[in-house]
Amino acid sequence: MRSLLAALLGLLLAHPALAAPPQDTLSQRVLACTACHGPEGRAAPDGYHPRIAGKPALYLFNQLVNFREGRRRYGPMVYLVDHLSDDYLREIAGHFAEIDLPYPAPAPARDAPALLALGETLALKGDEARKLPACAACHGQALTGVSPAIPGLLGLPRDYLKGQLGAWANGQRRAHAPDCMADISRALTPQDVSAVAAWLSTRPVPVPAKAADALPAPLPQECGSVPR
Repeated sequence: MRSLLAALLGLLLAHPALAAPPQDTLSQRVLACTACHGPEGRAAPDGYHPRIAGKPALYLFNQLVNFREGRRRYGPMVYLVDHLSDDYLREIAGHFAEIDLPYPAPAPARDAPALLALGETLALKGDEARKLPACAACHGQALTGVSPAIPGLLGLPRDYLKGQLGAWANGQRRAHAPDCMADISRALTPQDVSAVAAWLSTRPVPVPAKAADALPAPLPQECGSVPR
């Protein structure tokens, strides 16, 4: 026994790193996040787990709270955040918000030009006759989001965008009332959804891709997740 203990002590002295306790850092704690959302939150290649790196901190915090409080439903996310405090969720959100990484090239366009043209019109101009605001009216003219709570729309896969608009329309995804995205999503036709998602997914992300500090005009409608 003494010889075994002596051997172990000699190994630890020869390799001090083995004797050091594991470091408890936030980067290590959020490995559960990056396991699905990709290294450093870059996004997973499956197109289902979106990029979280560089998103506005309050937006990320709101989404974590929405999963915890049942406004969004996805089992693994609910399991991860179910017992976490607001302070801890803010810390996680701030960690990913500060990560600045380049975006990959957008997907090549594969939809009919007419559908892409409709998507561009809805994204940049909206449809006044149907009281549909442009995506850019809330998400910024560059569509890279607005601090502190509005996310960017570029750099997201087509199917993910369609899925989220559908989730808002059918109530699977909700936000603080008044839920402006739910109202807008329910006013979109299936063709509108396909068009907007297709056009946005083919747009290159500008460099830098940071969220704007403010909008040039007030929001077209009140949104409960965005501070006044």
